[in-house]
Amino acid sequence: MLAKKRALTLGAGAMATAMALAACSSGNVSTDDSSAGGDGGESVTLNLATVNNGQMQDMEKLKGEYESANPGTTVNFQVMEEADLRAAVTADVASGAGQYDIVTIGAYETPQWGANGWLVDLTEPLASDAEYDVDDILEPVRVAISNDGKQYAVPFYGESSILMYNKEVLDKAGVKLSMNPTWEEVAEAAKEVNTNDMSGICMRGKPGWGDLFAPLTTVVQTFGGNWYDEQWNATVDSAEWKEAVEFYKTMLDESGEADPVSYSFNECLTALKENKAAMWADASVAASLLEADDSPVKGKMGYAHMPVNKTQESGWLWSWNLAVPSTTKNKDAAIDFVKWATSKDYHQLVGEQLGWSLVPPGARQSTYEIPEYKEAAAAYAPITLDVMTSVNPEQPGVKPQPWVGIQYVSIPEFQDVGNQCAQLIADYIANRSSVDDALSKCQSIAQTAGDAQKG
Repeated sequence: MLAKKRALTLGAGAMATAMALAACSSGNVSTDDSSAGGDGGESVTLNLATVNNGQMQDMEKLKGEYESANPGTTVNFQVMEEADLRAAVTADVASGAGQYDIVTIGAYETPQWGANGWLVDLTEPLASDAEYDVDDILEPVRVAISNDGKQYAVPFYGESSILMYNKEVLDKAGVKLSMNPTWEEVAEAAKEVNTNDMSGICMRGKPGWGDLFAPLTTVVQTFGGNWYDEQWNATVDSAEWKEAVEFYKTMLDESGEADPVSYSFNECLTALKENKAAMWADASVAASLLEADDSPVKGKMGYAHMPVNKTQESGWLWSWNLAVPSTTKNKDAAIDFVKWATSKDYHQLVGEQLGWSLVPPGARQSTYEIPEYKEAAAAYAPITLDVMTSVNPEQPGVKPQPWVGIQYVSIPEFQDVGNQCAQLIADYIANRSSVDDALSKCQSIAQTAGDAQKG
């Protein structure tokens, strides 16, 4: 099992934060119960919290198909930036506020929240529906979002991370990249193609454990570092961490985008589309957006494995999933929508109405057998599956680790640890502090969380 089997709970400090956030994170969510009849009622409003990624926005575009087939059901989307989504959903679910009927959460949260009883167990509703075909879900992803053999969410899409580059730009500069490049190779290539009008590479620098630390943790791991040793002693102040973080900043200083601490997934995606960046190492799902029919760089992109240093692979394993909080008053309707949005029929609907390259990747094996999708995704689908099945979430780095996970540490405290440390590293990237100061402070923060795991 990839998921831990022990019960996981938020610490007192994190719970207090969640309770405080719940009091002020209602956003634009409808609180009018008159239109939400609940299970068995004639009219139901489902409030769905999701991240502002392209595939989720596509789901919002297509929700009318579901609503037409289910008269009386309205699905109200609350689309947020990644960090805002995590804060709002964590606050709501942990406090039991019950503002959302469906939430978009990652592979990090799902098994922990399921073990805590915060999510509806979807095992039986999925397994009992032969048409849904739960066994078609890619096994590594399905197992990663389970706990004790129970499935608490369904992947909307799954991903690893890959290197994406503009072939025309690199060819013009006479730069060649291997399919399994090193970070040094990529940094040198970025310098070769860097200009005043186009950065050689775009990388995340925005503070946040799911922003900056998504790629940076994989860089640290392939350079030989990690967050903790096997005894839960923090190792952030190690030589390997310093080498990796200094490399990351130097690469951005020499060839990266201006003001990298303002960039995360969507900003780098836009930069590549607008020919303002030549390369990008990030989530493999981005390839489907770069190859979409309306993308200015469609057909111009090349793809390679995530760059490495001391390891054979350095891609992550992640999924954005749909889950139903246990506090929902509309459980049956929420489960029904989750099944619709992650079904084979939904993938067919996306392909037919929005374009086959936009079908959510990394979730269902059958998707990779659809002729139209195979043709549309030929540039990136094979490498996505290759990387997803090659990474090792039990030991992604050089040294063993006491948790399962690649770009995150699967303990409840990590969200807070990662956010605080990401701000410290972002300050270093922005020349507001030294690397030694940032890592020293992060070491102390991480050790407090590590001590909570001992014994």
